[in-house]
Amino acid sequence: AHKRFRKAQCPIVERLTNSLMMHGRNNGKKLMAVRIVKHAFEIIHLLTGENPLQVLVTAIINSGPREDSTRIGRAGTVRRQAVDVSPLRRVNQAIWLLCTGAREAAFRNIKTIAECVADELINAAKGSSNSYAIKKKDELERVA
Repeated sequence: AHKRFRKAQCPIVERLTNSLMMHGRNNGKKLMAVRIVKHAFEIIHLLTGENPLQVLVTAIINSGPREDSTRIGRAGTVRRQAVDVSPLRRVNQAIWLLCTGAREAAFRNIKTIAECVADELINAAKGSSNSYAIKKKDELERVA
């Protein structure tokens, strides 16, 4: 049942929906997540006029960190070593960052989470720095 790289075969949109289901109270509410993504895509289409899938793909490309630093512990000292990020991990991290960004934007906010997802994706696709995912990515790459 459990395959290691099964998630690489999973469609990107579904990965996005699945990672929106995080945080205790939303666990397993896939219908809710699907609805959010659907609304977000409609909003993206209205705002940009282009294919929301293309926006999502561009956003993921832009917000996946290219290099990262891992911790290498030797003889009681821990130092950070810059490493390149594998393609799958770039996608995973990008999706995670986008979701976290949208979740933080929607928290204590009038805007619905769908609007926040849409905003986050559009900003990330433009590569503008007011997207949480892009800021985090730059931070990671600066550290590395």
